[in-house]
Amino acid sequence: MAKFDKIAVLSKMGSTGMVPVFYHKDAEVAKQVVKACYDGGVRAFEFTNRGDFAHEVFEEVVKFAAVECPEMAVGVGSIVDPATAALYLQLGANFIVGPLFNPEIAKICNRRLVAYTPGCGSVSEVGFAQEVGCDLCKVFPGDVLGTKLVKGLLAPMPWSKLMVTGGVSPDEENLTGWFKAGVFCVGMGSKLFPKDVVAAGNWQAITDKCKEALGYIAKVRG
Repeated sequence: MAKFDKIAVLSKMGSTGMVPVFYHKDAEVAKQVVKACYDGGVRAFEFTNRGDFAHEVFEEVVKFAAVECPEMAVGVGSIVDPATAALYLQLGANFIVGPLFNPEIAKICNRRLVAYTPGCGSVSEVGFAQEVGCDLCKVFPGDVLGTKLVKGLLAPMPWSKLMVTGGVSPDEENLTGWFKAGVFCVGMGSKLFPKDVVAAGNWQAITDKCKEALGYIAKVRG
């Protein structure tokens, strides 16, 4: 069962403005990355369902975070079908993220008051997702769709909460552009976790990068 409900999770995402996106087949590595992000100020973390037995790694990460990172909402990404969403909800996922919009996933998440953030590539998709209770929609892929989609969508639909993923990097110019366009938060993956840094176990570097990125977000929000 989720430790944090939909309202609490959205609050964490919105207050910090950043959700790290990460996968590693080694649970011990994943745990250290989650802790490094937590120490850097992150309060919502997306573990992606990408490798074989990813759910087993996720189960260990959730149990670890409950003790070592008590305010961290750990969720799962890359979910495209309701059965997989149900599996991760059973393992304690606090939110579900997908690269696409599947209304059947929304039903499962709504039943348990868990946030479902689907990937949307158009104004209409965002509208359809909002109709079935998706409070936060993911603009994906961000590097293809760009800041102009965010600005254009928010003009007629200013109530929309958007998280952009893809093409987001932890530098001031990039983050300033997205937040000035009006995003609610950003999802950030490889740019936050360079392979060489993870391979070297340089967890402090990840903590520092998270602090730096969150600082840029706080600055542009004023």
